[in-house]
Amino acid sequence: MTEYDEGLERAAANHQPMTPISYLRRTARIHPDHPAVIHGRQRHGYARLWADCCRLASALLGRGIGRGDTVSVLLSNTPPMIHAHFGVPMAGGAVLHSINTRSDPATVAFQLDHAESRVLIVDREFSAMAAEALALAGVRPLVVDFDDAEYPDDAPHPKGEPIGSLDYEQLLAEGDPDFAATPPGDEWDAISLNYTSGTTGNPKGVVYHHRGAALMALNNVIHAGMGRHPVYLWTLPMFHCNGWCFPWTVPVQAGTQVCLRWVRAGAIFDAIADHGVTHLCGAPIVMSTLLNAAADRKRGFPQQVTFNTAAAPPPETVLQAMAKAGFGVTHLYGLTETYGPAVVNEWNPGWDGLPPSGQAARKARQGVRYLSLDELAVMDPETLQPVPADGRTLGEVMFRGNVVMKGYLKNPEATAAAFAGGWFHSGDLAVMHPDGYVQLKDRSKDIIISGGENISSIEVEEQLYRHPAVALCAVVAMPSEKWGETPCAFVELREGGEETEPGLIAHCRAGLAGYKCPSRVVFGPLPKTSTGKIQKFALRARAAELARAMT
Repeated sequence: MTEYDEGLERAAANHQPMTPISYLRRTARIHPDHPAVIHGRQRHGYARLWADCCRLASALLGRGIGRGDTVSVLLSNTPPMIHAHFGVPMAGGAVLHSINTRSDPATVAFQLDHAESRVLIVDREFSAMAAEALALAGVRPLVVDFDDAEYPDDAPHPKGEPIGSLDYEQLLAEGDPDFAATPPGDEWDAISLNYTSGTTGNPKGVVYHHRGAALMALNNVIHAGMGRHPVYLWTLPMFHCNGWCFPWTVPVQAGTQVCLRWVRAGAIFDAIADHGVTHLCGAPIVMSTLLNAAADRKRGFPQQVTFNTAAAPPPETVLQAMAKAGFGVTHLYGLTETYGPAVVNEWNPGWDGLPPSGQAARKARQGVRYLSLDELAVMDPETLQPVPADGRTLGEVMFRGNVVMKGYLKNPEATAAAFAGGWFHSGDLAVMHPDGYVQLKDRSKDIIISGGENISSIEVEEQLYRHPAVALCAVVAMPSEKWGETPCAFVELREGGEETEPGLIAHCRAGLAGYKCPSRVVFGPLPKTSTGKIQKFALRARAAELARAMT
């Protein structure tokens, strides 16, 4: 102990737990009438949003919900989903569990049981699926129906029947709009629970804490370039990594959250033009939706819109088309375990003078760490030593910092494995460039080993994307008696685009070594998750079937 420690202990006056709840409380006091939420014809100011969150919190407390209790939600991008991000943790430290609305009943039942859910709030769009899940589950939560007054008349299907014991508005009516929410006892307390996709078995429950959520909200403001009063459009599902923490982010700058139930080109363009949207997020499929929209669905707008996208880097042709349409694309990278994206392709103005090929090479990188991520490294997974920063040597991407999950719920073995050696092991393979920028080469499970040679599926996909007719593609390993594995490409062509299997293979040979080129090209729609990510596990199964059919 030194003189800088003695008599200078932490006290309530100088040390309070970090939590994103404080951001909403502050903005509600300063900007009570500024639009906080737009949902169809509804306009709610910050005073109303805070009051609704207080009502939800106090109503849950009145129902016996408290610290460590799980409140599950099956909701679309609607106001109750925003309420839940604040109101649930305000209920004495309860934990929000957002369920993927495209999950099957068995998956939802597993999550409800594993999380020991005490409450389930269900949008009536999903009531039939929820009812099946509840019939399979062992837990018996309080079920609350949300009947959305803004449910579109042109919806693809009608709302389901109520399955709960009360309506969401009735639950809010039980609460107190002047409820005095107390901060978490510890910023390490859990704030939310998100399940991984579970493509190789039961999903793992990723636990976030208040500190990480608060820091990620500030990170998003900085790295997404959110000035005062941004207008954020919900094209990203809020159930996905808590919407990359943007429900907690937007209030920091007194912004407006524009709800969107379905990703449809016309609705997106209308929102951008009518509400002055400045920011949105989404997978590459959302960009395709915008660029390929019919002319009568598109609308002009004067502002440039920041489009944050994760997954594979967008092809240069897509970036150019998005820029022409009024969108500036920011490329991000992260995982559920890192609160969503925690790496940004931060553009260096010095690269503006590079030739197009040089600029494209730098845009293909995932980038550098967010400010609150302490370290981002590419390591040898066996020795935990950094690989040479030469842009060639392959290693595993590892993270360390305050925006890494607490761990996996009720799974100490998986948590210990993920944190081995004091780093979070991502399972992604990458290189480190001399300037400190990381570039993904593949998931460890997606590397194709052909005749003893490692082939990056991403490298093959990048070459395919250079073909003007290719809209989406994915490359996976196909079993081969001769080579062990060979690349197999699955391709969606652009509307009006034409190409043949031999033509695309020849296109690949023009830019890749022969052994890296696909041995087969299969045309047709690609299977995707609800967030637009291509399901490679399904394509690997199809490639295996193709291989069997060829023998």
